Amino acid sequence: MEKDEHGYYAYCPELEGCQTQGDTLEEVLENVKEAIELYLETLSEEERKALESKEIITSFISA
Repeated sequence: MEKDEHGYYAYCPELEGCQTQGDTLEEVLENVKEAIELYLETLSEEERKALESKEIITSFISA
């Protein structure tokens, strides 16, 4: 998730095209959960299993 002068933007790098926005952090969190659910509904069982088998680690480092 990223914040800019227009609000918040969220995307899922592993789910191509799965992105959303919101005016507040709470709104964008709710919106991205819904976007992920809707995206997963469009996948075949094989595509879903392939995504579920991936191990993805994301971290934030502040200097």
